[in-house]
Amino acid sequence: MVEMEIEEGYDNIVEEVLRRIAENDLFIKPEKCVEKVREVGFLRVVMGPDGVKMEKEKFQEVVD
Repeated sequence: MVEMEIEEGYDNIVEEVLRRIAENDLFIKPEKCVEKVREVGFLRVVMGPDGVKMEKEKFQEVVD
Protein backbone atom coordinates (compact mmCIF):
# COMPACT_ATOMS: atom_id res chain seq x y z
CA MET A 1 0.00 0.00 0.00
CA VAL A 2 2.76 2.47 0.92
CA GLU A 3 4.64 1.61 -2.28
CA MET A 4 1.58 2.59 -4.36
CA GLU A 5 1.39 5.95 -2.54
CA ILE A 6 5.06 6.62 -3.25
CA GLU A 7 4.64 5.70 -6.90
CA GLU A 8 1.55 7.89 -7.19
CA GLY A 9 3.48 10.81 -5.66
CA TYR A 10 6.29 10.20 -8.12
CA ASP A 11 3.86 10.16 -11.03
CA ASN A 12 2.34 13.46 -9.85
CA ILE A 13 5.77 15.09 -9.71
CA VAL A 14 6.65 13.84 -13.20
CA GLU A 15 3.36 15.18 -14.57
CA GLU A 16 4.04 18.58 -12.98
CA VAL A 17 7.58 18.73 -14.39
CA LEU A 18 6.34 17.82 -17.87
CA ARG A 19 3.57 20.42 -17.61
CA ARG A 20 6.07 23.15 -16.68
CA ILE A 21 8.40 22.12 -19.50
CA ALA A 22 5.53 22.45 -21.99
CA GLU A 23 4.34 25.77 -20.51
CA ASN A 24 7.79 27.29 -20.96
CA ASP A 25 8.29 26.04 -24.51
CA LEU A 26 11.15 23.81 -23.43
CA PHE A 27 11.82 20.32 -24.67
CA ILE A 28 13.38 17.06 -23.57
CA LYS A 29 14.90 14.25 -25.57
CA PRO A 30 12.98 11.07 -24.75
CA GLU A 31 15.97 8.89 -25.64
CA LYS A 32 17.92 10.57 -22.83
CA CYS A 33 15.19 10.04 -20.23
CA VAL A 34 15.02 7.24 -17.70
CA GLU A 35 12.10 6.57 -15.44
CA LYS A 36 11.69 5.02 -12.02
CA VAL A 37 15.34 4.21 -11.35
CA ARG A 38 17.10 4.47 -7.99
CA GLU A 39 20.37 5.83 -9.39
CA VAL A 40 21.40 7.72 -12.49
CA GLY A 41 24.85 8.34 -13.92
CA PHE A 42 25.80 11.81 -15.13
CA LEU A 43 29.23 13.25 -15.94
CA ARG A 44 31.07 10.23 -14.46
CA VAL A 45 29.22 10.42 -11.14
CA VAL A 46 26.25 8.44 -9.84
CA MET A 47 23.40 10.29 -8.13
CA GLY A 48 20.93 8.43 -5.97
CA PRO A 49 19.21 8.33 -2.60
CA ASP A 50 22.59 7.89 -0.87
CA GLY A 51 23.99 11.06 -2.43
CA VAL A 52 26.52 11.64 -5.19
CA LYS A 53 29.48 9.33 -5.70
CA MET A 54 32.07 8.52 -8.35
CA GLU A 55 31.36 5.81 -10.90
CA LYS A 56 33.06 2.57 -9.82
CA GLU A 57 35.31 2.56 -12.92
CA LYS A 58 36.44 6.15 -12.31
CA PHE A 59 37.06 5.40 -8.63
CA GLN A 60 39.22 2.41 -9.58
CA GLU A 61 41.20 4.55 -12.04
CA VAL A 62 41.97 7.02 -9.26
CA VAL A 63 42.99 4.22 -6.85
CA ASP A 64 45.26 2.61 -9.44
